[in-house]
Amino acid sequence: MAPTLGIDELEKLFDFRTSPTSLQEGRSFLAALERESAFLNARVFPLLEQAERGRDWYVAYRHDAPDSSYSLQVFVWPSGSRTEIHDHSSWGAFCCVVGSVLETRYERLDDRLRPNRARLKKDWQLMWSLEDGISTVLPYDGGIHRIGNPTGEPAISVHLYGPQLGEVDGRDYDPSRAYVCDRREV
Repeated sequence: MAPTLGIDELEKLFDFRTSPTSLQEGRSFLAALERESAFLNARVFPLLEQAERGRDWYVAYRHDAPDSSYSLQVFVWPSGSRTEIHDHSSWGAFCCVVGSVLETRYERLDDRLRPNRARLKKDWQLMWSLEDGISTVLPYDGGIHRIGNPTGEPAISVHLYGPQLGEVDGRDYDPSRAYVCDRREV
């Protein structure tokens, strides 16, 4: 049985007096967390065996701050899994702590005047691994992306999101139909 590590213990590890409230603080938090063996041993490494058998990505661990100021999530990426193209209604940061994930970023080209319509252009893509550091996104158009694992090995990433700016969790995009829609948190 894997050791447990509650958020209280996690915050004590880093001597946090307050929650990370900005993208910069979130980045610093993740930079410390990706090197913290107690966290990795409790919340990351036990997931590897099931990640090898999985078919689609999923959130294996999630902690939401009581005041909704942040959400810490551990994502498992079996080989070949990927998200849809999406954005978030908050700032966010992630680091890949096991294996590698491919992030593809998109730029929005339309004037945003037609509801449910969006034209996107691929802006850049990068394969992220532990050595590559932390990727960050700003809310909505500041972070339209897709993340996936095109490798033959499972990957695990740790994500930190700030408070949502509205009632929706973000938006989902389908460039083949020039379509965008709000995504409510499930």
